[in-house]
Amino acid sequence: MDKLTLALVAHDAKKDDMARFAAMHEATLRPFAIFATGTTGARVMEHCPTLSVTRLKSGPLGGDQQIGAMIADGKIDALFFFVDPLSPHPHDVDVKALMRLALVYDIPMALNPATAERLIETFKAHIAQEA
Repeated sequence: MDKLTLALVAHDAKKDDMARFAAMHEATLRPFAIFATGTTGARVMEHCPTLSVTRLKSGPLGGDQQIGAMIADGKIDALFFFVDPLSPHPHDVDVKALMRLALVYDIPMALNPATAERLIETFKAHIAQEA
């Protein structure tokens, strides 16, 4: 399997969930190219010192659009976006645009830890087949 490129995004109330998820799967994520919005990337890097994470701008400052552009350019293979459905988000339009691009370009998108677990299991199975 070629090196996969993953995007990590999390709303404020879900950043700790994303960091815990990445830490639980640090060994599996290590060979992947990882891009993350600013604060999410910083939190993941704090919990996962062996991961190489390229931090983009924070979501409200354009990080969502940066990841969206990468999706449109075919540079992202999967999106992990832990969404907080219970809080208002001032940049909700950007969030919806990012999700729309993942749908338009038909890339896997995990919106919560349960779905992310399934996606990670799929990656593990592909890695095992390649070995």
